[in-house]
Amino acid sequence: MEALLNEIEGHLLVDAARTEARTAAAELTAGIDWLTEHQREEVARRFAERYLALSRTSWQRTVERGEELRAQYETRYRHLRQRLLGCALFGCALALAAAFVVLSPG
Repeated sequence: MEALLNEIEGHLLVDAARTEARTAAAELTAGIDWLTEHQREEVARRFAERYLALSRTSWQRTVERGEELRAQYETRYRHLRQRLLGCALFGCALALAAAFVVLSPG
């Protein structure tokens, strides 16, 4: 189910990026009066393609950085957990040693 939701979300993100690209292309070409309609459409198409390519590259970098951070955090968490376990075991050993000293005869 989670994979399906991720896929749907991906399609929605791509669709939103396409809409943004078309809107930005239309805004860019609207101010260029000397272009013919065909030239305006070609510039808008190329701009939208480039916009989407840049968006894709940005998303890929974000994913890569997220994976790097996840690996760093997992490593850090594992070290902290090991340290905590070591401290807990040391504390238990100290408490047990103290109990033996207090309860030992003589």
